[in-house]
Amino acid sequence: QARRAPSEFSRKQTLKNAERYITPELKTFEDKVTTAEDRALARERAIFADLLTQAARHVEAIGAYADAVARIDVYAALAGKAHHRGWVRPSITNEPVLEIEDGRHPVLDELLGDRFVPNDTSLGRGDEASPGLALITGPNMAGKSTYIRQTALLVLLASIGSYIPADRATIGTCDRIFTRVGADDALHRGRSTFMVEMTETAAILNNATPRSLVILDEIGRGTSTLDGLSLAWAIGESLAGEEEGTQGPRTLFATHYHELTEIAERLPGRVGNLHVQVREWTDKSGHTEIVFVHRIGPGRADRSYGVHVARLAGVPSAVTERADEVLASLSVQSGTRVEPAKVPQA
Repeated sequence: QARRAPSEFSRKQTLKNAERYITPELKTFEDKVTTAEDRALARERAIFADLLTQAARHVEAIGAYADAVARIDVYAALAGKAHHRGWVRPSITNEPVLEIEDGRHPVLDELLGDRFVPNDTSLGRGDEASPGLALITGPNMAGKSTYIRQTALLVLLASIGSYIPADRATIGTCDRIFTRVGADDALHRGRSTFMVEMTETAAILNNATPRSLVILDEIGRGTSTLDGLSLAWAIGESLAGEEEGTQGPRTLFATHYHELTEIAERLPGRVGNLHVQVREWTDKSGHTEIVFVHRIGPGRADRSYGVHVARLAGVPSAVTERADEVLASLSVQSGTRVEPAKVPQA
């Protein structure tokens, strides 16, 4: 039927048994479809460029507005949390002290509710009840790390103007919070776990002031026992103050090196001992069983109950029983033991 095609049809393609045609209207529509994406992108670029030009005239005002909204958002969030959780306003002082009564971890307190056990913190007054550095000993899984991190978080909240989860608190102004927690490496930089630990510790020792708060968790565990113990001992003495009458930073030092507790006897008032309390009894099979009460009290502990924690984690009984035998055969000198409360056998 090619002979009968209207005059406005233009031949586009000849096939074996047919001819294809196109009209001016179809050609115009085809051009619109094939160039639509490019034209849309060009239009978006033009609109965005115009928006940038307009915004550039008001950069300072937009920045001030964003800053004001951000501040309101932060303060409103903190105020709402303080109201709903019953937080209190801390007293801020220029003295380098830290007194917290029944402090609670701001995250765990919300997750655990009434099951979370609050604890006191007292540092910086330079006496037995409030030393500059507190050594914290006690079992694994009992709450040492939670306690020291809790203290750092409460000081941070108070320092930014927030209420804190506690019954009462007096917090001396803090210039910096130094932490050395966890076990991490930097193999991409050629640094082992212990090297990272020592690098972070060096930064603390070189930069901490009496106005600082230092949180240390298990310093020296990345090397041999004697090396680690020696380093932890020297680091503790350095943070307690180089000389009599000098004051180091307020420090919480959690450790399994129970020998370190002797530093408190050598540096009374500057170093004190705290321990995590447990309840302990012996079951019918002769195994020691403990209950973590998560309470921090004065004094020292001489056991970490590592074998017990391994048993709780599911380590085969043959392994833990052999560990008990090896432990009993080892002679380890330690200080006076804090006797745990006795629990009647069930």
